Amino acid sequence: MNEPQNHTTRQNSAVTVIGLGPMGQAMTRTLLTAGHQVTVWNRTAGRAEGVVTDGATLATTPGEAVEASDLVILSLTDYQAMYDILDSATASLAGRTLVNLSSDTPDRSREAASWAAGHDAAFLTGGVMVPAPMVGTEAAYVYYSGREQVMESHLSALTPLGTPKYLGEDPGLAQMMYQAQLAVFLTTLSGLMHATAMLGTAGMKAGEALPELLSAADSTGDILRAVEENPGTALDAGEHPGHLSTVTMMGATSDHIVETSTSLGLDLALPLAVQAHYRRAIENGHGTDNWTRIIDSIRGPR
Repeated sequence: MNEPQNHTTRQNSAVTVIGLGPMGQAMTRTLLTAGHQVTVWNRTAGRAEGVVTDGATLATTPGEAVEASDLVILSLTDYQAMYDILDSATASLAGRTLVNLSSDTPDRSREAASWAAGHDAAFLTGGVMVPAPMVGTEAAYVYYSGREQVMESHLSALTPLGTPKYLGEDPGLAQMMYQAQLAVFLTTLSGLMHATAMLGTAGMKAGEALPELLSAADSTGDILRAVEENPGTALDAGEHPGHLSTVTMMGATSDHIVETSTSLGLDLALPLAVQAHYRRAIENGHGTDNWTRIIDSIRGPR
């Protein structure tokens, strides 16, 4: 009678991770914890020491790394790095799946999918939406796009990294979502630093200012949902009801931020960009519409 397999035994399929920055190291350790045999490669081999100590196997060449597993996960600076590394290993790509979790543009993701197909490899685009310390936690989630069957066939390895969120067949979709999420994240960070600098001119330390500012950032979603149960529904319908916050009202606030920042000698790049959104909407005759009308100029000519 066969003994039942435990969780680790069932999940010990081989995975290769190429790129051992903080994210690559976190993914490698998460995969090892989930019971996978992990082969790693990095241009600076010294970065592999920690994960090798934890149980990973260090490949000496990209070709050796690719040949070690059917699933190859890439965590690199950009997509060009994938070509730089794998151009010497293209003969080994046939029949394997490449999951590129690097940041780049949607168009480059689509080009990469075509490049992989040209070498008889399957390809998934992915975007990890948490920092390295959160990989493998309940809060982690990863967007994917490409052939759904390919993603489904590798769920045992992909799921431990973070909850998989599949967006569709287009290889550019996951990258588009990743960049969209980062647009929110990076502008929020810039806003927090601008606000902290503003309060600093009044003698308030960052340790005092940031907790207050983070509370405001945290409440943004609640504010939007209080106005509209499903934010974006009115936008999809082309509706911009101005009964609560109009373009003119929000534009006046953006003017005050620019004036205050100017008087304090702060950099004006961020406040001027925000102000421009509202000024263009007013110039186009939408001053009484809801602030969401600024999306027209952001979208550009259509």
